[in-house]
Amino acid sequence: MKKGVENLSFPLKGKYVAMLAPSFVVDFSYPSVIFQLRGLGFDKITELTFGAKMINREYHKILKKSKELVISSVCPGIVKTIKSKYPAYVKNLIPVDSPMTATAKICRKIYPEHKIVFISPCNFKKIEVENSNFVDYVIDYKQLRELFNKFGLNKKDNGGQPLFDRFYNDYTKIYPIAGGLYKTANLKNILKSDEAVIIDGMDNVMKFLENPDKKIKFLDVNFCRGGCIGGPCINSKLPLMLRKKKVLSYLKVAEKEEIPEGSKGIIKEAKGISFKREYK
Repeated sequence: MKKGVENLSFPLKGKYVAMLAPSFVVDFSYPSVIFQLRGLGFDKITELTFGAKMINREYHKILKKSKELVISSVCPGIVKTIKSKYPAYVKNLIPVDSPMTATAKICRKIYPEHKIVFISPCNFKKIEVENSNFVDYVIDYKQLRELFNKFGLNKKDNGGQPLFDRFYNDYTKIYPIAGGLYKTANLKNILKSDEAVIIDGMDNVMKFLENPDKKIKFLDVNFCRGGCIGGPCINSKLPLMLRKKKVLSYLKVAEKEEIPEGSKGIIKEAKGISFKREYK
């Protein structure tokens, strides 16, 4: 894998941004993981939550105008499976970037001299990175745990900056839970309750696609059961309900944190960036 962890040398030398998927709290403690990543040499650390916010804005615009079925495309496993097994539905995939790509584009703008490393719970996201022009490397959660063990970074460290550097956004921290997109994109004012459905697990998604409900206008779908918290690269053996509880607890902590003004994700930082994509 050209962009895999084996192509990085730790501790890192130079300027690197770590982009964490918010599902990280299933496997790693916050804010300890910030100290641990800095121990690996990351100069900047951010989360995909602001990218998710920008993607939500695009979804809202599209769904407000759409008259036919729209399928969420934030999960690369869903996109890949639909393209290979259900090509008739490719036209229904929403033509917008994933939060990972959106965040990477913002990082490219704000940190043009940095290499971008995505920390992933999922093999499909690793494939997405391989085909990305915006992300330089990818490390999955199992590999990250191995790195923390190798460098003795599993103990809490009270030194250094305990917060994400930039692009902070709280409410989209529930994105890795099935239905997180629907719950955070302010869609209830443009869709009736029976016009949207949340489906997790590709087998369940396939059942719907093979026998669709004609009144549904929006599918918020994930390849993995539970959403990204059920990703195959997650270390945790906890049941999905307890993993979900960890994410919700993380949100409560985030809502109470005092975040410096310069660390918050503000819309003008994404000005001039296009988050649209095509499906080839």
